[in-house]
Amino acid sequence: MQVTETSAAGLKREYRVVVPATDLEAKVNERLDDLKGRVQLRGFRPGKVPVAHLKRLYGKSAMAEVIEATVREANSKIVTDHGYRLAVEPKVVLPTDEAAVEEVIEGKTDLSYTVEMELVPSIALADFKSIKLTRLTAEVTDEEIDKAVQTIADQNRPFVAKSEGAANGDRVTINFEGSLEGVPFEGGTGEDVPLIMGAGQFIPGFEDNLVGLKAGESKTFDIKFPDDYRATHLAGKDAAFAVTVKAVEAPGAVTIDDEFAKTLGLESLAKLKEAVKERIAREYTQASRQKLKRALLDQLDERHKFEPPPSLVEQEFNNVWSQVEQDLKQQNRTFEDEGTTEEKAREEYRGIAERRVRLGLVIAEIGEKNNIKVTDDQLRAAVMEQVRQFPGQERQIWEYYQKNPNALAALRGPLFEDKVVDFLVELADVTEKPVSREELFKEDEE
Repeated sequence: MQVTETSAAGLKREYRVVVPATDLEAKVNERLDDLKGRVQLRGFRPGKVPVAHLKRLYGKSAMAEVIEATVREANSKIVTDHGYRLAVEPKVVLPTDEAAVEEVIEGKTDLSYTVEMELVPSIALADFKSIKLTRLTAEVTDEEIDKAVQTIADQNRPFVAKSEGAANGDRVTINFEGSLEGVPFEGGTGEDVPLIMGAGQFIPGFEDNLVGLKAGESKTFDIKFPDDYRATHLAGKDAAFAVTVKAVEAPGAVTIDDEFAKTLGLESLAKLKEAVKERIAREYTQASRQKLKRALLDQLDERHKFEPPPSLVEQEFNNVWSQVEQDLKQQNRTFEDEGTTEEKAREEYRGIAERRVRLGLVIAEIGEKNNIKVTDDQLRAAVMEQVRQFPGQERQIWEYYQKNPNALAALRGPLFEDKVVDFLVELADVTEKPVSREELFKEDEE
């Protein structure tokens, strides 16, 4: 076998590979000789079929299998001999001329093909002990606990039927049918639908038309869907709604005490407040970790500047761009509405794709160099967490992950990334900074 490098530019390599016909012939004969002892043909005793006869029957298929195996082995040898790490699968370019292909399969000429490879660059990892990070922390205040408990009380407030017309804060139960130019539209009909007046559950202006209506009364009114309505076929359209009020209920009083806590399955008001505090504390911890992780990734990006594999960047960009276009379509918006142009947006999101690929390679390198792995138990726990989110469908969800390696890989990726982040945070110089709730949740201006 003769291997010649024909091109080397950046992370791309191209090789010309020539495998002598005699080598292919020898491998075909080995396969046929092995087949000889297993095949059963009429007129021949087992193991006594002449190789020449087998060659007439199975020669071409055996040669096709040999060529496929030879190409795979040759490519693997190139990678091993040069110590390459591939970004994507090698691209093999075989002869396209049918006559030339036939001659190779018939063993009359050498196999000659081109293989293109794209490499993962060598990554020099930074000194992670020199990374300085700030971990934001926030205390859960009594005021926040009381506010959260009040929200829970409002959500569990009893409602009592009233004979007067509907007002803000009341709960009304309605039947409705919407139409465009007299024709009912999909999703525009509902029966026994509850809504809290003034909560903004429906499109702007809808609830205003229900003010003063009593149980049993009906009303037809015109209203316009917002221009940015998520259902693009309705955005900006004038519609008519026919509404019948089935019930009007006024909110009752709620006393926040031990008895109220017991209606929620807790022993006392103190236990309710304790549970609320724990939930808020988890939210704060999660928000703090997300900001710390983002700051860490920013520093990793700054300290590891290299050319990412173009094919991986293109794949990531296509994924990102597809989501961008889908979001704009759903919101019925354009790039001009976002204050940019498609050209500028493409440039911005290609930069995001390059960052993601580069960081992904850095994180993978850190994990490999430090033997960081996701254990089977950790992956199993992640699957179980997904299963618990679908009550009544536990078996189907479990089987889905067992039968879909790609779905498991989608769970493994974030787990691996978090383990690498934890590893780096342990090495970094981390300073804690107490902040308010507002500062903890404030989005970066960027």
